[in-house]
Amino acid sequence: MQVLPVQYSPLPHRRERLFSMPLEMDFPLSEWLRARSKASRAAGVAFVVGVSGSVAVGKSTFARSLNAMLAEWHERPRVDIVATDGFLFANQVLAEREISMRKGFPESYDVAALRAAVADVKAGGRVAMPLYSHVSYDIDTKDVQLVERPDVLVLDGLHLAQIEPPEQPRMIDALIYLDAAEADVERWFTDRLIPLMEAGVDDPKSFYYAFRSMSVDERRGFAKRVWQEINLPNLRNHIIADRAAADLVVHKAADHRVVHVTERRR
Repeated sequence: MQVLPVQYSPLPHRRERLFSMPLEMDFPLSEWLRARSKASRAAGVAFVVGVSGSVAVGKSTFARSLNAMLAEWHERPRVDIVATDGFLFANQVLAEREISMRKGFPESYDVAALRAAVADVKAGGRVAMPLYSHVSYDIDTKDVQLVERPDVLVLDGLHLAQIEPPEQPRMIDALIYLDAAEADVERWFTDRLIPLMEAGVDDPKSFYYAFRSMSVDERRGFAKRVWQEINLPNLRNHIIADRAAADLVVHKAADHRVVHVTERRR
């Protein structure tokens, strides 16, 4: 069977462990973000936080945890979380460019559109952010996420450093990279993909309906191939660039605990 790139998010009915703030880490994350956001808050401009890292490393959970932490600030900032998989090119475009098998790699994203959207948010505009459908495995053609004058915009996604225009002020005010051992991330990926495949068994509209006849072992074998042939090369060759560009690197243990944080002063 052909191995396909897989983009996914948590199933709506699944309860996932959220990190308790301040993320059980020996690092003053809240105070660090307050200091970094001082100029943006004074100017009334959205403070943009990027959360990057491998597929399945826990970016969405971390982003939600940041939201919970920011809610404890006395200013009660308005926070919007935007998943950048909405800025993947539509499947038809990927096919026309003959890069369908590169879905999730840097060239599969509409970087110009993402850059423009972030710029519009910072300019105070009302921005319609595209969404990705994890049922059709394509861009959602019906719904969008409206973002209007947030105090904090959290971008959750891959290859975030590539939106920075050269020789210009940064668009992402604080880039946080989640790091973990490859073997741990592979296990997390498998633990997330298998339930998606199982949930699609009885849903003909689901992308994962195509895998309905697979046995448990076959599903695990498929997940292994996706990881080894797509996600791992993407991590090693491309996603890792965000770690080099990050302001904070958050190192996670096999049980998702934060074991230490590396700050990169610029």
